[in-house]
Amino acid sequence: MLDPKKLEEIARQIADSVPPGVKNMAEEAEGKIKQVLQAQLSKLDLVTREEFDIQTQVLIRTREKLEAMESRIAALEAQQADK
Repeated sequence: MLDPKKLEEIARQIADSVPPGVKNMAEEAEGKIKQVLQAQLSKLDLVTREEFDIQTQVLIRTREKLEAMESRIAALEAQQADK
């Protein structure tokens, strides 16, 4: 397998050999692409990972409570049936 440090060195050498004008164009293009992506993503109805994780935990607790209530109701119904 290739040494990661060697790969970084090769990448740095390649980046250093690129003419400054091309670097500037690439940086500008990258910046514009990021702007467009951020604008388009902000239009979508998305939640953050943190919000998703919180709602997942809420759902887990809700399911646990529901299962406990179902068990309790079943026991009460069984108790009523025995009377």
